[in-house]
Amino acid sequence: MTQQLDYWTARALLDWQIEMGVDEAMLDAPLDRTTLTDAAPPRPAAPRSAPAAPDMPAGEAARSAPQQAQPAPPRDGPDPVEAARAAAQGAGDLAALEAALDGFTLCPLRRGARATIFGQGSPAARVMLIADPPGAEEERTGAVFAGPAAGLMDRMLAAIGLSFDAEDAAQAAYAAAILPWRPPGDRPPEPGDLAMLRPFLERQVALVDPAVIVPMGAACHALLGGSALRLRGTWAEALGRPALPMLPPARLLDNPSGKRDAWADLLALKARLAP
Repeated sequence: MTQQLDYWTARALLDWQIEMGVDEAMLDAPLDRTTLTDAAPPRPAAPRSAPAAPDMPAGEAARSAPQQAQPAPPRDGPDPVEAARAAAQGAGDLAALEAALDGFTLCPLRRGARATIFGQGSPAARVMLIADPPGAEEERTGAVFAGPAAGLMDRMLAAIGLSFDAEDAAQAAYAAAILPWRPPGDRPPEPGDLAMLRPFLERQVALVDPAVIVPMGAACHALLGGSALRLRGTWAEALGRPALPMLPPARLLDNPSGKRDAWADLLALKARLAP
């Protein structure tokens, strides 16, 4: 049975091929290039409207002619990005921000979601992880990390002395998702969703005020403009903070060979946090 690739694995494979110098996509079937010519294909003739019947009024003739596509009318109602920014900025603490996010109904993702995934861990943490959008297990549990990925994430943090449950701020970690709601069919985040919900994430980062953020998976694309596979291991800046891109635990479960790179990234994070 053929195993289907998930989106992020397929994207990582494509990024690897590009880095290896692959610059041309082949067709599914062979192409006999000896039969191709340089001549341009004939342009289709423009459709002609039938002449009006002698007894047809001019108005009826105009209505029977083919209609040209009209531009879509402007969208009514408030601008969703501005509405999100106003709601986020009006929140004075994380509890108020979570309530504002849960009540934000202008995003289509909100209408089909079963849970709002807001945050996980201690808000006093110096490290804030920004993870992939929630999947079915995260939506069911309400946690940023759930299932086997949560277990691996806990072990990764414990290896450098951090924990979501730690009371000491020096050992605490906090996590949020790049989107608070599960996209339908677990599709990749769309630019409109990311732009609309970014004010809530920016406000969440400002309220937690971490020393370092760690974008993972889709968050690397959204905040740094590249894949985690390509960017990992290199310090950057995102949302006004030092940022260390890392592979998400779900990807490490599917590709255990990446755990060596993840360990190197964890050591870099630990060194950055050292007093």
